[in-house]
Amino acid sequence: MNRETAEEVTLDVFYDVWRKASTYDPANGSVVGWVMNQARSRAIDRLRFDQRKKRVNTYPHSLRPTTDIVDPQQACLFEEQTRHLQGALEALTAEERKAIETAFFSELTYEQTARDLNEPLGTVKTRIRSGLEKLREALGRKVKATG
Repeated sequence: MNRETAEEVTLDVFYDVWRKASTYDPANGSVVGWVMNQARSRAIDRLRFDQRKKRVNTYPHSLRPTTDIVDPQQACLFEEQTRHLQGALEALTAEERKAIETAFFSELTYEQTARDLNEPLGTVKTRIRSGLEKLREALGRKVKATG
């Protein structure tokens, strides 16, 4: 993990600690231990994400699978998932969508994304976080409805 990534992870951890401070339970250990556990988990998640990113489709702009789907049932399921994802993307503002697309499809850091969009770093981070939260909520509702 490079310095820039470590700084991003640290910022994300402090943001989560601030948001989730009320969930801290002294019976489970010290505050430092609680924060360190979150930092460790976030760092591991980021490393796994970076490793997984290297194995995914090199043409992320295409929502089509890399192989043809022969099974009609799988094709229908894929079409339904595609429609659901497109619906979830409609919940985003244009600015959130642009920030997320720029960061993830171009594999840029927050700082690089901010430079590309000519926006303040904090604004870009806020847009990405709020956009991802909206996607989580929209996609989570679908999972609960079908699950």
